[in-house]
Amino acid sequence: MSTPIEVRRARPDEYAAVAELTASVYLSEGWGDAGYEPVLRDVAGRAEQAQVLVATAGDRLVGTVTVATRGGHYAELAAPGEAVVRMLVTDPAARGSGVGEALVRACLAAAVDDGCALVRLSTQPAMAAAHRLYERLGFVRTPALDWRPLPDLLLLAYELPLADQPELRCGQCGRPGEHEACRAAAALDPPRYCTRCGRRTVVQVTPTGWTARCVEHGTTTSAPLTPPAPAGAAPR
Repeated sequence: MSTPIEVRRARPDEYAAVAELTASVYLSEGWGDAGYEPVLRDVAGRAEQAQVLVATAGDRLVGTVTVATRGGHYAELAAPGEAVVRMLVTDPAARGSGVGEALVRACLAAAVDDGCALVRLSTQPAMAAAHRLYERLGFVRTPALDWRPLPDLLLLAYELPLADQPELRCGQCGRPGEHEACRAAAALDPPRYCTRCGRRTVVQVTPTGWTARCVEHGTTTSAPLTPPAPAGAAPR
């Protein structure tokens, strides 16, 4: 696909198209049945409790996913501070062009922005292509959390600790190594996230420095601010 992929929140005027894409992929590929179709099509309901994201190429909808970062009905198996990825689908004609990866990375960025420490997802055993994508992005299997929403439907559980994803902290959600300049600049700023739990820190900036405190662990880091040298001043 030569047209750049854009990932953003779905607009209400796109809900019908998102519902059609989600339901058509699930039903045509055997991931759900007619009884699940109303859930797949309830985009407005998902948007009230979670973030419904879309991937577009020009004016064409090529994928969608839901990410729940603050609990609620769509946050299956999640504890407070954990996000859950749901209902990832891509247009069959756009597969192999990076749509699925872009959508999952956007979910990770949304989880980071909301201070989540971990991202979870559940997937069906036959979704082999999705498994490869998740594992490539760092998700690991958690078999102890495998579960059955229905007696004849097994879901495999995966998780990804966000503390191990420093490349997401700059907000430019890309592959490791793409944002060295962002990370170098961020090193001069107060840490926005706790290195232990991934939650947002409480930052206070003063004329002489800054402090950053995690409300979960009570740990505090601080550093003095070094004023920039005047223009033309010789380095010391």
